[in-house]
Amino acid sequence: MAGSPGRRPTSSRPSSPARSDVPPRSDVKNEPQDAPAEARRRRLLYGRRKGPKLSAHQTQLLETLLPKLRLALQPGADPRNYFSSGTISDVWLEVGFGAGEHLLWQAEHHPTVGIIGAEPYISGIAKLLSKLLLSPAGRRESNIRIYDNDAREILEALPDACLGRAFILFPDPWPKSRHHKRRFIQMNTLDVLARVMKPGAELRFASDDADYAAWTLERITAYPAFEWTATRTQDWKARPPDWPQTRYETKALHGPPAYFSFLRR
Repeated sequence: MAGSPGRRPTSSRPSSPARSDVPPRSDVKNEPQDAPAEARRRRLLYGRRKGPKLSAHQTQLLETLLPKLRLALQPGADPRNYFSSGTISDVWLEVGFGAGEHLLWQAEHHPTVGIIGAEPYISGIAKLLSKLLLSPAGRRESNIRIYDNDAREILEALPDACLGRAFILFPDPWPKSRHHKRRFIQMNTLDVLARVMKPGAELRFASDDADYAAWTLERITAYPAFEWTATRTQDWKARPPDWPQTRYETKALHGPPAYFSFLRR
């Protein structure tokens, strides 16, 4: 059952004593209520696209390497076909990969998985490309594809039940109440994620902003298609071994990070 874009669906699931110490949940009243207005809003891409001036080397990579890895969306196509290697058995998506440390680590450790990274920030893409040149993933036929625009466009183009994992790691928390509608986690986004993720697929979310962590936990645990895997506090306070730490994460800009893992039912 899909909730409306601006309302949290009612859940009859009782709260678990093992999860009683999660961050306090946030108010949902600021989510958008008008469906047409929401449709228009979703075409807006918030946040920066450009940062500091790129080096000559980075500019060259954007001109030469990026075109080879850039994702050309084909609505309804099997995402495995975006990769030229015939060994790709599964496809994962990372929304907003920042400087690319996590995405590259996953690509190196899972060579038969095609990983699509969405990141509109040009400096972040340039940093990933620089790392990729020195990586085993760069020395072989790459299992990485880059989309330098809105990740929601990827989700809309994907066919049903095609993703094995989705990562939403340290997205912009948009802390002001009037900006909460800009947060990536919204009920309509969960509708699309539920559609494109396979049964048993994993959705990973991380944030160092307590309010955004609470916002996300409230919405996803109320969504029938997803199940939170945590059974104790340590499950969401500690980073799993296959979840590499990024440079941003070491800064802990807002507070201790929360690491959430959900399974598609």
